[in-house]
Amino acid sequence: MRDFTANEQQPLFWMNGRPIYAALLIVLVYVATLLVTTILMGLQIYAPLEWMIYSSEAVLRGEVWRILTYGLWNQPSLRFVIDMFMIAWFGRELEKFFGRRLFLLFFTGLYLLTPLLFTAIGTWFPQHMAGEVGSLAIFVAFATLYPEAEMYFGLLAKWIALIFVGLYTLMFIANRDTAGLISLWATTGFAYAFVRYQQGSLTLPRFRFRRAAAQKATPVKPAAPAVDDLDAVLDKIARSGIASLTAAERARLEAGRAALLRRKDSSR
Repeated sequence: MRDFTANEQQPLFWMNGRPIYAALLIVLVYVATLLVTTILMGLQIYAPLEWMIYSSEAVLRGEVWRILTYGLWNQPSLRFVIDMFMIAWFGRELEKFFGRRLFLLFFTGLYLLTPLLFTAIGTWFPQHMAGEVGSLAIFVAFATLYPEAEMYFGLLAKWIALIFVGLYTLMFIANRDTAGLISLWATTGFAYAFVRYQQGSLTLPRFRFRRAAAQKATPVKPAAPAVDDLDAVLDKIARSGIASLTAAERARLEAGRAALLRRKDSSR
């Protein structure tokens, strides 16, 4: 598992005794774009939409800013509310585990992946889109990190992630939404691969050149959960009981128990 900086796993700041993480700031930015979009739509001002939305034809003509601005036009909807909840809740858990820098790197990758992919195939399959993407991929990343975490109705996170991805896949196929299907599988696949890579379970291919000196890779041992995190979970159990633990805290407790068992087995 990769090494994470302890300071980056802390909140950006505290407000009224509550921790504020970068994931929440991302949600606030999206909410601000929602308000601006609502006002412009109410005034029937659609010129900014024509300038901001992603269009593979326009990008290939040189209007590359659309790769960055497509996510700033967000119409009010129930789906938007659900997406913001997923980014704030599960994004916070990812940020607490990986640290702020890696989380922002992950989110940036999600944001840019779909338009870059659409640009690559835009010559043969022109694509258009507007609005934020990647909220489901954030949940898939959480489910990859904590697959045994109990969620709604006792279902494990990994099964809920599979249900969501499968359901959206069927919806896109039924509606012949090729763009949505490509974006879904690209972002969720990236989320899964990102977490597995950071865990050390997935490695990137290495290219060797004739003049390059051969170097032996040092094996990376899986790191046990941080002692401070386990202490905090145990303190919470002592204060409020095990039923007070969140899904992420239960996963940390289970990971600590598994690491302890591995150490006992190796000492025999």
